[in-house]
Amino acid sequence: MNTGKFNNYFFIYLSLLLLFGIFFLYIKYPIGNDSTIAEWLINYQGGFTRRGIIGEICFHIASFFNLKLRFVIFLFQSLTYAIYLVLIYRFFKNYVKNKFIIFVIFTPIFLLYPVAEIEVLARKELFLFIFFIILLNLTSNNFPKKFANLYTLFIFPIVCLIYEEVIIFAPFILSALVIKNKSENLFSILKVSSLFIPSIILIFYFLTFPLSKHGHYLMTESLIQNFGESCYMGCDLLITNDIDFSNIKGMLSHIWVYPPLNTIEYVVRYILIFLIGFLPLHFLSYYSNFKKKYYLIFSFSKPISLLFVLYIPVLLLFTFGADWGRWINITCTFATLFYFYLYKNNIIDIDFDKISKKLIFFENKKKIFIFVFIIFAFGWSPQTVFKGDVSSFPGYRIPYKAIKFLNYKIKN
Repeated sequence: MNTGKFNNYFFIYLSLLLLFGIFFLYIKYPIGNDSTIAEWLINYQGGFTRRGIIGEICFHIASFFNLKLRFVIFLFQSLTYAIYLVLIYRFFKNYVKNKFIIFVIFTPIFLLYPVAEIEVLARKELFLFIFFIILLNLTSNNFPKKFANLYTLFIFPIVCLIYEEVIIFAPFILSALVIKNKSENLFSILKVSSLFIPSIILIFYFLTFPLSKHGHYLMTESLIQNFGESCYMGCDLLITNDIDFSNIKGMLSHIWVYPPLNTIEYVVRYILIFLIGFLPLHFLSYYSNFKKKYYLIFSFSKPISLLFVLYIPVLLLFTFGADWGRWINITCTFATLFYFYLYKNNIIDIDFDKISKKLIFFENKKKIFIFVFIIFAFGWSPQTVFKGDVSSFPGYRIPYKAIKFLNYKIKN
């Protein structure tokens, strides 16, 4: 594939995602029970708690400028989403030189997913993605290792304040740091791991000292008195299903209370979503090899082996959290970014000859290739909650939904 042509198409694709994304955020932000807004309402007015720092910033900006809190959150969400897509474009441009790579980038569980499933749009994992992309840029050959190390030491705790579940994806971050620091033995890996100590202490604090009911009441009252906003859904879950050591049984019951047959159906569905959605990435990873010096670091000859090790901590999210579609999207984002970091920095070799031989069916069959690509990339997407069925044809439903909302707004 011509790199320049891909860059142009990719720019158009991301521009459309940004356009639709901001449009849906604008339509959604006044809605009283939208979960996208709910977790942004969490603040420190009732005490120090997880996920409160961004809400506290929005709270004070709205108070200082006498603005509606929801409108400030909408501006923050739009800006954050725009920054993310700009970083994505800069990260991938000029590095897609094979037509099969586009299946990895256009899998519907990656960039398309938040716009297809607007309940996920502009959730706080955006800050995780932005942090990780910047880190991967700092771990390239253009920067000394101290930049990446200091960035992780001081910025990662701030990301934990925004969305503490980023700690589950710390192995992806550690792997990039291990490569950058050329850590070839256990002692050097432990030395790099020490960069996460402040973040681990912070997470341990949240697990040990969750927000009290009185603190939650004060936070709720501050939202009502200052902005007329009620605390609901993600904000309310700080109390009803908090993440702490004393509530493990409650978190488990939040997921595993369905009849066995239903549970099996949900698990099987998401296994298939994982296998199909990750298929292009895993296919490329299987036909990739670490260069010798990096093979010695990880003791893996192929990145696919490392990826499956990095997936293991993510199982905690599926065990205790209901938003399985989100977990799939976050995992896919980290895995895809990490794999392309390896590719861009010549840490792995991709055997494109073997890939072409395995996919010889598509050779000189452009129409069939395009048809398969459209069906795979735009024909399906998972819903947010694990019990939700697979959505069909988001490539059609996204513009249709936008036109429908716009028509409703015009008439009303």
